[in-house]
Amino acid sequence: MKNITKKYTNGEITIVWNPAQCTHSTLCWKGLGEVFDPRKHPWITPDKASTEKIIEQIKKCPSGALSYFHNSEGENNS
Repeated sequence: MKNITKKYTNGEITIVWNPAQCTHSTLCWKGLGEVFDPRKHPWITPDKASTEKIIEQIKKCPSGALSYFHNSEGENNS
């Protein structure tokens, strides 16, 4: 599998998803289904919840496939 990275932003933060690293634990969509919904395309819609809730859920990702950065700081500063 290629090492593809996908990014989704709500204007404040950008969610970074690395599908090759994902272990499909389902914690993201079971914990915050309004943002993470694998039945939809795109499956990540960051405008559906607060930035704080999104960050809290991303920190629970056991594989590290989900990460984020604050847009004001840039990707390399997070």
